[in-house]
Amino acid sequence: MLPASGCDCPHLDCVGEITKEELIQKSHGQCQDCKVGGPNLWACLENGCAYVGCGESHTDHSTVHSQETRHNLTVNLTTLRVWCYACGKEVFLERKLGPHSPPGTSQPLPSPQNAGQDNSKAPGSPTSLRVPPNGGCEDLEEEEDELRARGLTGLKNIGNTCYMNAALQALSNCPPLTQFFLECGGMVRTDKKPALCRSYQKLVSDLWHKNRPSYVVPTNLFQGIKAINPMFRGYSQQDSQEFLRCLMDQLHEELKEAQPEPYDQSNGITVDDGPEEDNHSQSDNDFQSCESCGSSERADNESNREWQKEKNLINDRYRSGVNGVMGESTGVDMDKDVDTTTETTPIISSQGAIKVQGRTSDSFPDIQISNSTRPQSPVPAEGHKMSSSPPKAAPGWSSLIPSHKKAVTTFSPPKSKRQRKYRSVISDVFDGTIVSSVQCLTCDRVSVTLENFQDISLPIPGKEDLAKLHSSTHQTSLVKAGSCGEAYAPQGWISFVMEYIKSWFWGPVVTLQDCLAAFFARDELKGDNMYSCEKCKKLRNGVKFCKMQSLPEILCVHLKRFRHELMFSTKICTHVSFPLEGLDLQPFLAKDSSAQTTNYDLLSVICHHGTASSGHYIAYCRNDLNNLWYEFDDQSVTEVSESCVQNAEAYVLFYKKSNEDALKERRRVSGLFNMMEPSLMQFYISRQWLNKFKTFAEPGPISNDDFLCLHGGVPPNKATFIDDLVVMLPQNVWDHLYSRYGGGPAVNHLYVCHTCQIEMEKLEKRRKSELDMFVRLNKAFQEEESPVVIYCISMQWFREWEGFVKGKDNDPPGPIDNSKITVNKNGHLTLKQGADSGQISEETWNFLHSIYGGGPLVTVRPNISHQEAESSQSEEKIEMETRSV
Repeated sequence: MLPASGCDCPHLDCVGEITKEELIQKSHGQCQDCKVGGPNLWACLENGCAYVGCGESHTDHSTVHSQETRHNLTVNLTTLRVWCYACGKEVFLERKLGPHSPPGTSQPLPSPQNAGQDNSKAPGSPTSLRVPPNGGCEDLEEEEDELRARGLTGLKNIGNTCYMNAALQALSNCPPLTQFFLECGGMVRTDKKPALCRSYQKLVSDLWHKNRPSYVVPTNLFQGIKAINPMFRGYSQQDSQEFLRCLMDQLHEELKEAQPEPYDQSNGITVDDGPEEDNHSQSDNDFQSCESCGSSERADNESNREWQKEKNLINDRYRSGVNGVMGESTGVDMDKDVDTTTETTPIISSQGAIKVQGRTSDSFPDIQISNSTRPQSPVPAEGHKMSSSPPKAAPGWSSLIPSHKKAVTTFSPPKSKRQRKYRSVISDVFDGTIVSSVQCLTCDRVSVTLENFQDISLPIPGKEDLAKLHSSTHQTSLVKAGSCGEAYAPQGWISFVMEYIKSWFWGPVVTLQDCLAAFFARDELKGDNMYSCEKCKKLRNGVKFCKMQSLPEILCVHLKRFRHELMFSTKICTHVSFPLEGLDLQPFLAKDSSAQTTNYDLLSVICHHGTASSGHYIAYCRNDLNNLWYEFDDQSVTEVSESCVQNAEAYVLFYKKSNEDALKERRRVSGLFNMMEPSLMQFYISRQWLNKFKTFAEPGPISNDDFLCLHGGVPPNKATFIDDLVVMLPQNVWDHLYSRYGGGPAVNHLYVCHTCQIEMEKLEKRRKSELDMFVRLNKAFQEEESPVVIYCISMQWFREWEGFVKGKDNDPPGPIDNSKITVNKNGHLTLKQGADSGQISEETWNFLHSIYGGGPLVTVRPNISHQEAESSQSEEKIEMETRSV
């Protein structure tokens, strides 16, 4: 979003004459495309356009209309708020009415960029990019009186939604996340439904707007959450922490970007333009020749002969590749690029739970690292469009899943897409790492597992647990074992006795430090919970330890207050005291951790009042602009004292890293901006990293990779909104930041990457050729009256391939994996009954298999009288998947 000093939306001049009464009349109408009624219809404000469409809660035809017609301004007919698609922000029509209207949309912490920045491109060259230089650098901090009233907007309860309102207010008062949505709005782009990130961005903009209303109705975001998780449908009370997890997971999924990898020339996405080997590849001209069809009978016959030739060519090429050119295969070696470190084997303390990203297992390998990745396929090299043989079977499959080797001796399941690491603002802000160690007490073997977490669920210890945690003998044993006894090292036995006596009268005195110590305490694995040692190959007694390896910028702590039994649920109402400042996690840090800042200050706390079956959620949040505490109770926002917050019955707490050096560094950079020193060069820096610098205690190295490709240029798909991704800095500021934080790379010239442009064009060419060939082969297959043999293919793999060729997924699918649709009967693979499979022709199978490899091969020989109905249904299934083409 633009700073406060920026001009009004430049697209307001396109607004036609319309009155409030006309808008109200339109609100009673319907979407002109899907005929759905209100509320939350959107009307186009373009002069002469009377379009009315639905919003994100339905099919979002209003956005489709804007994209197709380039009409930028639209108004919500329920709230009468105006949104500009081009600017990506809310605008106000009354600002155009007179010279004394309030200024443009302001933001709490404006970035040091020119307020009058425009979106123009440099003339002359379509591949050159230019961001206007800074006209005047602003301070990183605005005047306090200008910001005092922001962020104090309530949320309307729309039917037992206090759990959602409390969670949203707590998140809204986390500056790193909120400032990202306010200042880096250009990065909030997704084509994934229900586009929850855009709804959340709109909500945050409303909550922190200077001209805020008394409350906001979060209808769009609530509709999106209900579309994702059916649990939140209806009007029953839900759990606030479950809502937080669902919301943050979806935001991460929609905003995640692949982390850059070292560029390998051999892995460029390319498609061959002609035959490289006489009989082992097809040129693009072959695909194009199938598109011509004459009107005369002679032309039809020639076309049929050419088509038959092409099908024979596919089959001949495929058979020759399988039988004779295994050594000359141009297929991708699946063993090379598969990241095998992405399986996680979490070791969860029996006293608590961690939210882990990744799959879990019950075994304990020596070292495994979990991360929030999804599998991706290796990228084929130049000339590798048509593989003449399936890729090699992965040797690791026999050790990972030995049951496959026993069940299907003739086929090893292919490895799926290459594992790629992803990051988003959610992972940047909330992700931490826990290292779990399990030691066998017989052979002393230690298994180590790394786990990513976004929140920690802590137990609330009872009297016996507290006595054990505080006892001197337990402290000694824990300190010797390298566990969390350091948390109680400063506490003497006298203070412990006093607290124990108090507990008899007022109940146990439990602190957040106690809950953390209980979670990270040594856990003995014995009895029914013995450890399966891989070295001993037996169940053994063991000891488990957990430590924090890396600390998140914001620590989300969930106290396990609810116990859900088979027939009933109960709530633990024990008061847990927590510090407002200075929560020290040093005692729970691993010895080899590189974390430097271990102190945390409280940002917000979600409280639950009532019982396990019914109750009410509120949130206490510290406003980052005036450092005062406020109670957010749905629509009501009230200032409260610190003692009121400390006496609250905490359920979820948000703590932020505290670092005085970061504050000093921001003031130092602000002073460099104010010097207005003339510089010969201007440097571009990531707007997202600059937001980290202004809100993170440890922003880390400068990362300009979010607007650069592997070749150092701007990716073509980001060129149109590059000014939303970068900020221009004077040389003295860049030099200081670079010397202080490192990273980079240094950028003082922006240009569209020609290499990426070529790769994108070749990728589109490949998609079109594969899609066109499949449609033609499948059409011919459906016209066959009695096929001799029918090939089966997994619909799960087919949908991945379909997403790739239709442009919904940037990465091609992995090898064909039919292992889930097959069953071994007497040593032969047959189609599993009721399997999610489709039926294709031999030519179609050969075509797809020659490109992607995989298997196993599954065929059925149709019996006309018995299997005709089943065949037609599977053909319809394939046809339904491609009908929109």
